[in-house]
This record gives sequence, structure tokens and C-alpha cells, in this order.
Amino acid sequence: MDYFLRFGAYVMHPLLMPLFGTLLYFGITPRYVEPELIQAKVAAVAIITLFIPLITFFLLKNIGVIASIHLAEVRERKVPLMIQSVLLLLIIKMVFDPYDSPEMYYFFIGILFSAITALFLVFFKFKVSLHQMGIAGLTMFLIALSVHFKVNMLLWIGFFFFSNGWVASSRLHTQSHTYPELIIGFFVGLIPQLILVSFWL
Repeated sequence: MDYFLRFGAYVMHPLLMPLFGTLLYFGITPRYVEPELIQAKVAAVAIITLFIPLITFFLLKNIGVIASIHLAEVRERKVPLMIQSVLLLLIIKMVFDPYDSPEMYYFFIGILFSAITALFLVFFKFKVSLHQMGIAGLTMFLIALSVHFKVNMLLWIGFFFFSNGWVASSRLHTQSHTYPELIIGFFVGLIPQLILVSFWL
């Protein structure tokens, strides 16, 4: 059980959520998109939201800005969240168009708002759960996609509801977060996606 709970924090890592959302979108969208364009956009999302942050984390660790990739201390989150916000802006400006892919465009705006909110809370010495924030936002986006495209995604939605509990249990088991940090993380991830649904649903 210990291994299973710890595994949840890695497989549902917040850095993976934008990529998961992108893959799910292109997997169910009824719009025709050229395979080469899909590959280019997925690669761009993977590079900008996953590989660049990972490289940045190791650089920050080497220069002593953060102690570990887990960002256990509140103060360690400031610079990574600032960098992540800039990278999300890059995605919004250069990868997805509000006219061609409004769902993805507003999905990433929602992620940006969540990241900025988490950064804002850092200044008040509050460590919101980034894991819970990421999985909650993705779950809300998936529900909206299912309604928007009229596609039955109950299995996926059920899996991500389970994953919300899995991630929360994992973070509590490892004593990485408290109940308030998880609850606020859930709403910080969910609310921006819920609000922005009205722009594309």
C-alpha cells in the first residue's frame, strides 16, 4: 500500500497534467487535425511544460534555490511557479489559437490562473497542493470536453475522480500536505477551468 500511494504522486505529477490534457483532447476531438500538426503541438507541450521545467528544477537545485524537486518548503516554490507561469504564457501565445483550438487555449489559460493563484498564496506562506491542483483542473476539463463533444467518457472521468482521491491519499500518507492545503489545491485547480468553460462550451 505504501508503494501504491507513493506511486500516485509520480504518475499524477502536476507537470504531466498539461500533457495528459493535450493527449486526451486530440484523442477525442471530432475536428480533423493533420497528424503532423498534432505531433508538433504535443511535442511543443511536452517540451515547454515538462522537459524545460525538469531541466530548470535541476539547475535551481544546483545553484541552491531549491533543496529538492519536491519543493517541500513554501519559499522554494516562488521561482519555479514564476518560471512555469512564463512557460504557460508561451504555450498560450505560440502553440494554441483561440479560434482553431478554443478548448486547449482556455485549458491553458485556466492552468495559468491556477499557477498564478498558487504563486500568490506563496507570498502568504501557504503551500497549496500542486498535485491536487493539477488533477482537479484536468478532471474538470475532461468533464467539459465530454459534454462539449457529446462523447461518453465515463471510464476516463471515473478514473480521474479516483485519481483525485489517490493523489490526496498519497500526499497525506507522505505527510507532504495537510487537509486544508489539499482542499484549497483542489479548488484552485478546478475553479478556473469551471469559469473558463463558458468561453468555449
